[in-house]
Amino acid sequence: MKALLLGIFGLLATGSALAASDNSALIHDKPGFFVPLDVDRVVSQTDLNAQCGIVPARLDYLDHAGREHELDYLAFGNGCYNQN
Repeated sequence: MKALLLGIFGLLATGSALAASDNSALIHDKPGFFVPLDVDRVVSQTDLNAQCGIVPARLDYLDHAGREHELDYLAFGNGCYNQN
């Protein structure tokens, strides 16, 4: 009985260790009205200085666990001159 419990515990510990090591997968966040972000470091973002109007933008970042995320959203470009 003890050997069976020890075997089951060992199997569960091995499975959780293998599952925890797979943090290289890219996580694609879905935009919405309120998206809670866990941003530790920004990897890259879309340059909006040369674009005018509402344009698609992208933010690539790492969370505090070191996993890579990407977020696609709409933003207003900063390159609109002589417009209110």
